Amino acid sequence: MTLKEQLQQDLITSMKAKDEITTGTIRLIKAAILRLETAGEKKVATDEDIIQIMGKEIKQRKDSIEQFEKGNRPELAAKEKLEMAVLEKYLPAQLSEEEIRTIVAEVIASTGATGKSDLGKVMGALMPRTKGKADGGLVNKIVQELLA
Repeated sequence: MTLKEQLQQDLITSMKAKDEITTGTIRLIKAAILRLETAGEKKVATDEDIIQIMGKEIKQRKDSIEQFEKGNRPELAAKEKLEMAVLEKYLPAQLSEEEIRTIVAEVIASTGATGKSDLGKVMGALMPRTKGKADGGLVNKIVQELLA
């Protein structure tokens, strides 16, 4: 079953269960998928495309939570956290920090990177291996630590 089919099935289940948070979040993702499929040339969204959309939405939720907490709006931050939890269910298992460090060390060795000037080369080779499985900010931080 594709991720798109799973989302449709979960949408129906959440609607029957009257789960407003899950229903609203899945509808939001489905709308983003539809925008992707109808923008420019017509194409069918792959699981990788959907995971990328969800990663973007999770990042937006994290930013919103931070802003709501700064603005003393805990009820809005709580709603964003619930939506983020729904989105995270559909992502592949996330790599631990230790696993990321191992992959980064392998890529640094294979690219022959020696310092911060090689950051772009390392990130270019690294991102396809961690895409959707790790937070890009954390990956960047670890790369900078190991290249220092």
